[in-house]
Amino acid sequence: MTTFQIILVAAFGGLLGLTVLGMLKGWASRGVLIGWIVVWLVGLLAAIWPDVTTDVAQAMGIERGADLLLYCTTVVMLVGFFLLYSRLRRVRRGLTVLTRQIAMLDPHERGPGSSGSSPAQ
Repeated sequence: MTTFQIILVAAFGGLLGLTVLGMLKGWASRGVLIGWIVVWLVGLLAAIWPDVTTDVAQAMGIERGADLLLYCTTVVMLVGFFLLYSRLRRVRRGLTVLTRQIAMLDPHERGPGSSGSSPAQ
């Protein structure tokens, strides 16, 4: 095993451990954490047996395993960015609705430039 493989195995093992800890602590939904566990395990297996990625790539009509990993990483990142963008849009929309509702509660209570405190007497 090369030095780089040892570093990769340690990194994927650490990420796997953190994900399991996150599952136990309830940091995210079970489905999301299981998805991350699968990603870390696949990375761990690819680091231990890099020739397997070449075999899988050639079975899919791609010459090198590194190219397959690059394509898969690119697709996963694009999907992740799209999901993050969609969630950000939902949060912004919800914040806009919430801001409008708060503004409509009592429009006469606060005037422009009001600090919310009563004047000193």
